[in-house]
Amino acid sequence: MLCLLPLVLVGIVAVRHWSVLAEGFGHLRTAQWPWLLAAAGATCLTWVAAAVTRQGAVVERLPRLRLLATQFAAGAANHLLPTGLGASAVNLRFMAVCGVPLARSSAALALYLLAEGIARVGLLAALLLAFPGALRLGALLPEGALGPLPAVLAGAALLAAAALLLVRRLRSAVCSFLRTALGEARSVHTRPARALALWGGSLAFPALQAAGLAAVGQALGLPVPPAHMAVAYLAATVAVALVPTPGGIGSVEAALIVALVAAGGPAAVATAVVLAYRIITVWLPLLPGALTLGALVRLKVI
Repeated sequence: MLCLLPLVLVGIVAVRHWSVLAEGFGHLRTAQWPWLLAAAGATCLTWVAAAVTRQGAVVERLPRLRLLATQFAAGAANHLLPTGLGASAVNLRFMAVCGVPLARSSAALALYLLAEGIARVGLLAALLLAFPGALRLGALLPEGALGPLPAVLAGAALLAAAALLLVRRLRSAVCSFLRTALGEARSVHTRPARALALWGGSLAFPALQAAGLAAVGQALGLPVPPAHMAVAYLAATVAVALVPTPGGIGSVEAALIVALVAAGGPAAVATAVVLAYRIITVWLPLLPGALTLGALVRLKVI
């Protein structure tokens, strides 16, 4: 039931911005359903890619079907906590049930997040090099927004460094975790199959997400090349990674609309594309994911 709380938040936002949403929903009537089915298929494959990456981040062989079901359920849990904490908690519990010690499962989780982040930023950089005119990056941020950003990042880094230097217990815990994480990373990369699963899945996950958005754009006739839509998606998701909202609700939609407009799409059509994309990737799987999560808890899989 808690997984349905985001629906209330979306309802409040919808009432406040109903005129814009109504115009966007109007465009949904013209959607070409084969492209929407392709977007749904790409969304389903993202759960497979996530399961492959999770397996690649740990040496032990995890039960495949339960691992895949856990990734589907983790999507529902992700809408309760910000910045992927729900999915991380579900996967930590799953690995614990599978017999992976907490220290090593935490290291595997950190390796997964690192690989996924590197793959997403690397894919964005490669597409920007291949399509330099795909996105006007300045349009993604309000004027002057970059001004305080370096100072904020530098301040956060200084605070973290000071905490490590001054708090001995924290320093010991961090050093112990880093030793475990480095050992886990070495063990994974000595196995070619695990390394291939880790990095291949990490690349496939954002690529499939971007492909889903491009398919929705094609379904609604967004006058933006698919490669440019992929660039817009990756840029928007990298930008909102710093915004701690449950499931990215609100921040993802806003960033995607702005990114698609920056890529050359009309605002109304871009709004319709983002609405359809989020319905396919977030709201349709939410209730089945919540039911799956409850079933996995009852069956003691997690």
